[in-house]
Amino acid sequence: MDSRIALLLESLDRGYNLSSWHGPNLRGSLRGIDAVQASRRPGKGRHNIWELAVHCAYWKYVVRRRLLGEKRGIFPLKGSNFFARPETKTRMEKAWREELDLLDQVHASLREAVAMLDPESLQTKAKSGHSTAQRMILGAAAHDVYHAGQIQLLKKLIGKKKMT
Repeated sequence: MDSRIALLLESLDRGYNLSSWHGPNLRGSLRGIDAVQASRRPGKGRHNIWELAVHCAYWKYVVRRRLLGEKRGIFPLKGSNFFARPETKTRMEKAWREELDLLDQVHASLREAVAMLDPESLQTKAKSGHSTAQRMILGAAAHDVYHAGQIQLLKKLIGKKKMT
């Protein structure tokens, strides 16, 4: 495998589920969170852990779609960017687990797309979007780390005060 592609894949994985020097990655920050905790809000109109997790899945999908030049509309959930969660209280835990599985699946799909890239195309603009393929891939890795930090803060809030 080309070393540039290997480095991009490692960056994606360090931000998502491999050990890193900076602390918890995205998947690590979600470990041990149940549906009730994931649905708690730090305040009115603020995003919860669940919404952040699905938001990350969505943007992994967007990066993959742009890298491959695919059309919009194949993300499994209706909407874009942030998705109000949970939909119903009766199946919360099942829905939470399904959407964590979705996050894993979308990450794996993005990895597959990156692994198939021609290394010489990394500095050219992606088939869809305004950035180079390399910039989008590195951005996806940084996006995971950014939201992992937010989730860590929300977990602290869950333990220290009652959230809505």
